[in-house]
Amino acid sequence: MGCPDWPKCFGGWVPPTSVRQLPVNYKEQYAAYRDKKNQKFARYLSLIGLQDTANKILEDKSVLQEAEFNPSKTWVEYINRLVGVAIGLMIIAVFLASWQIRKHSRRLFMGAMATLILVVVQGWFGSIVVSTNLTAWTITVHMFLAVLLVVLLIWLFVRSGPQAEVKLDGTQLWLIAGMVTLLVQIFLGTQVRETIDRLASLPRQEWIANAGLDFIIHRGFSWAVLAIQVGIWLKFRKTGTDSSLTVVPFVLILSSLVTGGVMAYFSVPQFLQPIHLLLAVVTFGWFFQLYLQTNTRQASLLKD
Repeated sequence: MGCPDWPKCFGGWVPPTSVRQLPVNYKEQYAAYRDKKNQKFARYLSLIGLQDTANKILEDKSVLQEAEFNPSKTWVEYINRLVGVAIGLMIIAVFLASWQIRKHSRRLFMGAMATLILVVVQGWFGSIVVSTNLTAWTITVHMFLAVLLVVLLIWLFVRSGPQAEVKLDGTQLWLIAGMVTLLVQIFLGTQVRETIDRLASLPRQEWIANAGLDFIIHRGFSWAVLAIQVGIWLKFRKTGTDSSLTVVPFVLILSSLVTGGVMAYFSVPQFLQPIHLLLAVVTFGWFFQLYLQTNTRQASLLKD
């Protein structure tokens, strides 16, 4: 909530550095702005049959509680938006490149168009995350839209040109299992994050002790993720393929376990939270790229 409005930040394209640059009633002003946006979003939810969810957003008065201005949080959010703009511009460039070959490679063109549509939706939904004051489920949806964007970009990368082929029989199921377990683990992590949000009023040292079943399941399921990774490594080794292909995700998963352990035993250090999540997403992306490269023909889609 470093920037309570969107796409601008406190009404400007460059955010303020001091509360003195804001109007005296900035809290009321931006709370009213977000309330208006939430009412429109609630109407959208009602149209698709999510009336209960719409009512919860409209009835939850905490959604309209404006945070104190914090220049550090403001600039973190501003940089996040600049990175988002850069991603959007690059995806537009990908789409324009695919437009030139749309008659020869329809699948590639459709994939690029889907990526462009998704990044627009992701940007819009980011504004909903802001307007609803970081309502937990909106953060989860925003996260999984980002993962889907990663999937589309990796698919475009692999299918748009010859990449190294991994010739293995029966490995696809292991890689699918790896991706599924990672997605489940990421989802479980978002549930822990939602629980932590509800405990934010407690001292940080008490968060994990009060996280309950969500944390226990998330912690226990990490061993299932590791076990699948070991299975993939053994499968690669059994087939005589260079098992170094699985070294990177193995290191990533171990690093994710270590960062999770550090957060559990050292009161959830703030800087480790995005690192922990990033490791999981990168591992998922690695598995997905390996899956696409396994037993795939290397004929260019330009010849489709």
